Amino acid sequence: MPARRRPRPVGIAHVNRFLSSLPFRLLVAIALGVAVGLTVGETAITVVQSVRHLTGQVVFFAVPLIILGFVAPSIARSGADASRLLGVSLGLGYGSAVAAALLAALTGFALVPGLSVPGAVDGGRALPEMLFELTIAPIMPTMSALVLALLLGLAVSWTRARRFAAALDELHRIVLAIVTRVVVPVLPVFIASVFALLAYQGGITRQVPVFLQALGVVVAVHVAWIAVLYVAAAAYSRRNPFDVVRHYGAAYLTAVGTMSSAATLPVALKGASASRSLDKRMVDFGVPLLAHVHMPGSVISITFLAMTVSQVLYGELPAAGTMLLFVVLLGVFAVAAPGVPGGTLMASLGLVTTVLGFDEAGTGLMLAIFALQDSFGTAANITSDGPLLMILSRYAQRRGIGARTPSAAPAREAAPAALAA
Repeated sequence: MPARRRPRPVGIAHVNRFLSSLPFRLLVAIALGVAVGLTVGETAITVVQSVRHLTGQVVFFAVPLIILGFVAPSIARSGADASRLLGVSLGLGYGSAVAAALLAALTGFALVPGLSVPGAVDGGRALPEMLFELTIAPIMPTMSALVLALLLGLAVSWTRARRFAAALDELHRIVLAIVTRVVVPVLPVFIASVFALLAYQGGITRQVPVFLQALGVVVAVHVAWIAVLYVAAAAYSRRNPFDVVRHYGAAYLTAVGTMSSAATLPVALKGASASRSLDKRMVDFGVPLLAHVHMPGSVISITFLAMTVSQVLYGELPAAGTMLLFVVLLGVFAVAAPGVPGGTLMASLGLVTTVLGFDEAGTGLMLAIFALQDSFGTAANITSDGPLLMILSRYAQRRGIGARTPSAAPAREAAPAALAA
């Protein structure tokens, strides 16, 4: 009888998982990029600049595909199973995301100017001309892709076009393969080249402390929004919020450690089921669904970090009207497209480039900083589902809903497998 294989120690498994994760690869890419930028001369930088341009073109080319491949199928799928309870859940997810992003924007307007932001690099070395340049134009503008995705998804749900719905699901899998096998592997190279150019220009040593402060503010806003949700849910449901939040401790720590809402889902289900303040039928329905459509932690991070990057690289904050438009549209992506590898930010890159006007440097910096904090964003996403479950439980009780609930959509990762494996 063959000998049984000895299981690997749990600690080693976690270490190996972290070493193969996207955040670790991005950390290595940032370190290599800074080292290259500080040591090479003008000739080598021309090559680095061309590499940044080429990899950035690949990333930006995929943005309309990501919007079509994730937003349209998600809307069509939700519409096909539409019911009163599902509609309320989606509305709560969108409302929470928009309100959380507004809180982050207000915090940004109040605090970013006081973060000792150096603004655009002054007195540094100018970048030379690129060695070569290849332009890869996207198949359509970002806003056109968003409108097309919204209309297609709604039309498929209205007409119950099963064949077209199946085609959209196929498109989702195709785009997911493109992102997983092409875009995500390109990201470390893109980000390494971005940081190499920043280091070459001479501003990286002044910018890093600013982003460390920004990350601290982001986590604080996460906690503040979770508290706001629990207070509001307690007022509506008239139930004890502490009986819910105390059962989410293990889920929060699991999300921080795994950077994956899918991996955290069993822990969240177990914790929510242990709470006496939640309807068990709403837990079975709401936990998987909200893990898919409720992303307040991610939108808080995106909004505040985008404002910080704008101040650092471009010397000013976006206008208030621009941020309002960004927040309203970001809520759509937070509900419809969190399953793309790279999280909600990857799905909403089109908003970052189109609405905020970020170039390749700004986009690369956003991707790097967001990925480094994504475990805390995922933990905030998971923990903030508790108060929405309290609201759903009270809503169902008042209207006699629960004997038969609509099937919840399968949870997809807010900090997807590409970030954790």
